[in-house]
Amino acid sequence: MLFSLALVFIFGLVFGFCFQKLRLPSLIGMILTGIILGPHVLNLLDDTILLVSPDLRKLALIIILTRAGLSLNVKDLKKIGRPAFLMSFLPASFEMIAIILFAPSFIGLSHLDSAILASALAAVSPAVVVPRMIKLMEKGWGTDKNIPQLVMAGASVDDVYVIVLFTAFLGLSSTGSFSFSSLLRIPSSIILGIIGGVFCGYFLSKFFLFFHMRDSIKVIIILSISFFLVSLEDAVAGSIGFSGLIAIMVMGITLSRFLPIAAKRLNIKYSKLWIASELLLFVLVGSCVDPEYIFFLGPSALVLIIISLLFRIAGVWVSLSKTGLKPKEKLFCALSYIPKATVQAAIGSVPLSMGLSCGSVVLTMSVLAILLTAPLGAILTDLTYSRLLCKN
Repeated sequence: MLFSLALVFIFGLVFGFCFQKLRLPSLIGMILTGIILGPHVLNLLDDTILLVSPDLRKLALIIILTRAGLSLNVKDLKKIGRPAFLMSFLPASFEMIAIILFAPSFIGLSHLDSAILASALAAVSPAVVVPRMIKLMEKGWGTDKNIPQLVMAGASVDDVYVIVLFTAFLGLSSTGSFSFSSLLRIPSSIILGIIGGVFCGYFLSKFFLFFHMRDSIKVIIILSISFFLVSLEDAVAGSIGFSGLIAIMVMGITLSRFLPIAAKRLNIKYSKLWIASELLLFVLVGSCVDPEYIFFLGPSALVLIIISLLFRIAGVWVSLSKTGLKPKEKLFCALSYIPKATVQAAIGSVPLSMGLSCGSVVLTMSVLAILLTAPLGAILTDLTYSRLLCKN
């Protein structure tokens, strides 16, 4: 396993650096590293690391959401209001409708399998979006209208909305029965997640004020609480909705509210942790992909992804109607909502591991979506923010 980790880190860094030099997101190089090292090509990765791959991918998601929470300001969130609420579910819903409508004719899936695919693909990527929005906030681009905060807040809740629907559709596929009570888990997951995050964040802020310690120790404590929150979500999954991911982000927001100076230092620590976790996330998801299956799906899969993105952009436009944003600012929000990576990397392989007939299609489409939208969204965001946004 140690040899496999060495391969993951060394070659992931090298390939990521090469793609960065080409002005492409480094995560594309990391995914290609996983495909090459994985069992379908060179088969150099130990089975042990592949077994713990889902937990490692969830760790990466925890780190990036904590960093998002530490970067958000409560006052800015209050100013955003309705648009952030709509951005958290409307664009994803538009995209899911498109995939459910077109996937049966494009790639031959049933409507239920298309719903599973739609819920796997519809989430925006915090791994790509959050670091860029943090960068814009630091430089003052679009902050007069809270555009980076809007995108970052909406993207984080968007993931939870999609993951809950994904779980509901998986349950329907595996058991053959669908319970509308599962849909009620969406609001309860969000509400209880917010309550849990506020409680943990407030408790930690008082604890850190009373007990003085190094920032590294604080990071370990916050990570431990985050692991507990995710474990709590798994423990109560069958009875009540609770989103550990939202709780983690809200915990970070609460800490930044009560300990703003410490939150900035902790954010720096988490940005360093993200370097290693990003490598694990994208290299390991690449290792799950069979390249032959990508060619089997053919160009129809790419056309389906492009159509779903157009529907997603329409959803962003509807969400931002009557907000006072200029058309070019709405266009920037739509472009920044294109990238997919983190959630697809975390859940794309779940149907395959459950033995569902659509498993290979969902995994391959997830990776195709990452390879297409992550560089496209990242490049468009980086190239257009100075033209579409105003600097504060």
